[in-house]
Amino acid sequence: MLSKTERTTIKKGERKAVFDPKALHQIIDESLIAHIAIEDHKGPIVIPMLAWRVEDQVYIHGAKNSRLLRQLKEAKQTCLTFTLFDGWVLARSAFHHSAHYRSAVVLGQFSRIDDNDEKDRLLNHFIEQIAPNRCSEVRLSNQKELNATELLAIPLTEASVKISNFGVNDDNADLDVPVWTGVLPYRTVVGPLERCDDLPSSISEPDYSSAYDNRWHEHSAISIMKN
Repeated sequence: MLSKTERTTIKKGERKAVFDPKALHQIIDESLIAHIAIEDHKGPIVIPMLAWRVEDQVYIHGAKNSRLLRQLKEAKQTCLTFTLFDGWVLARSAFHHSAHYRSAVVLGQFSRIDDNDEKDRLLNHFIEQIAPNRCSEVRLSNQKELNATELLAIPLTEASVKISNFGVNDDNADLDVPVWTGVLPYRTVVGPLERCDDLPSSISEPDYSSAYDNRWHEHSAISIMKN
């Protein structure tokens, strides 16, 4: 059960609030992009960053001279948002057109991961999440690279999830309007892989489909045909 705080209470569209931590995890794991808010002497700004989850922590990384990371490692309060767009809802009236989406908001403070062995483990976890078994094949990060990398973590102790998937909500007075109505789905399809130009032909193509379930291009095509 997600925590309920004043900052995570959804007041607009309450029926869209979801309190299952699995929904939060799924949105973060599928998105892998966090929009992160900071405020400095130049004013407020929101910056998109690669982000990944390990259990109940979300991690981001980057160069140590990054403006965003400099701000966040000072343990200032911040807000992360994740959004997955699932489709347009086409109603009989312009007013009731809307969207299907899944979104998450995470609030709190980042902390630094300074131990290089832990950095290495967590960064490799990210690689394995997007390309299973790849860490057994590539050159892993050396100490110089790990020293140059800032790695920050934020706990999922204060978060909210909002999911819109309720379909068309037409007024009764508009039900006779002779226009097509329904949902125009959006689907994220992963793959197929595109070879690098200088890759030797002797190197075979890996299979990363296990990381993407029905979003993998071959599985997605089968799913669409069935629907």
